[in-house]
Parts: sequence; C-alpha cells; structure tokens
Amino acid sequence: MPTSRAEVRTETPARYAKQLTSHLGRRIDASWDGATGVLPFPFGTCELAAEDGVLVLAAEAATDDDLARVEDVAGSHLERFGQRNELTVTWTRS
Repeated sequence: MPTSRAEVRTETPARYAKQLTSHLGRRIDASWDGATGVLPFPFGTCELAAEDGVLVLAAEAATDDDLARVEDVAGSHLERFGQRNELTVTWTRS
C-alpha cells in the first residue's frame, strides 16, 4: 500500500489540524482529539499529529492515484487555510 508523509512547520499545528478536520468533516467522518486525528476519505486516509512546531500528515491509499488524491485534498486545503502564514505541504513518498 503506497504511503507518504509531510511535515508542515507552524507555530500552531493543533489549530490547523482542528480547522482541517472541521472543514473536511462536513463531507467525511473526520476526527480530531486535540493531538491526533484522521481524515478517512473513501479513496484513502490521512492521519494528523500535532507535534512541537510541526503538523505531521501521514497518507495511505490502495493505489498511487488514490494516494495522490489524498495528498491533493488534504494538502491543498491546509495550504489554503495557512496561506497568510505561507504554509507549504511537501509530500515524501515511502
């Protein structure tokens, strides 16, 4: 199963993760507990973890195309929310 990971530097990782899960939670059963969360898309998942100064995103899907969809949806929304602070999501495939 293809996977990828992104580490997004920010002073407020939990705030961005909460915003991302809240926004996407209108369409999927997203969850956030204050430190970790999950975005369970029909085509794959993205786990979130707020660490000191970094929001870690770990994506997984059955195919490379589906993984690209997970990366695109989670990454593009996060970059849009963090545009003012110039957040950049760079995925690394494993």
